[in-house]
Amino acid sequence: LHFPGIRTKHAGGDLMRQFAAVFERGEQYYIGYCPEVPGANGQGATLDECRRSLQSAVELVLQDRLDDALRGVPDDAIRELVTVA
Repeated sequence: LHFPGIRTKHAGGDLMRQFAAVFERGEQYYIGYCPEVPGANGQGATLDECRRSLQSAVELVLQDRLDDALRGVPDDAIRELVTVA
């Protein structure tokens, strides 16, 4: 998650989030979804390809929701990250 003025590192493991993932094998493709992030779905010819697709989908959905939620937030509002174990 990116907040203006706050640095986060996604690479190297400084900021990582984990979500449940469910994968099902279809006739030709694997289908994956994340129960905690409705709308985040992935697919791929291999399980690894499906995992990467789902990861990208989760990132896109969360960023879109954050962008939408921050519209109209005053510039002087305090923006921080909260850590949940």
